[in-house]
Amino acid sequence: MLILKCPAQLQLLEETLWRSLPATLPVLGTVMTVARGNPASHEVLVDSWPHFRIVLTRLRPEEHRDPKDYYINQLSVFYRDKGALQALLEGTEAVTQERAFQIMGMQDGLDEAVQEVASARGMKVE
Repeated sequence: MLILKCPAQLQLLEETLWRSLPATLPVLGTVMTVARGNPASHEVLVDSWPHFRIVLTRLRPEEHRDPKDYYINQLSVFYRDKGALQALLEGTEAVTQERAFQIMGMQDGLDEAVQEVASARGMKVE
């Protein structure tokens, strides 16, 4: 996953996300915040640039203080295909299994993808 830091990239991503409302709403607010100074210490990740299939926003890893606090460890996601979401959950360092987390998104299939990956790993999802 690539971390977007460049203001021009963040602006282009923001414009792209605006065109896909309401599905992009969970990530759009964070993208806007990061693009305007990032007072909350978040980061924006994409699988590729500029033709991304998934956008993930999260608190910077160095800001995590309690690995069991899933309120702090919130992830927001927007994806263009379910395969990109499953790949993110299964095999990237962007979503670490050492921490409790909650994932927010507004797209069909999010809950099923999370359940499938959790079941395959023998993990509990609430």
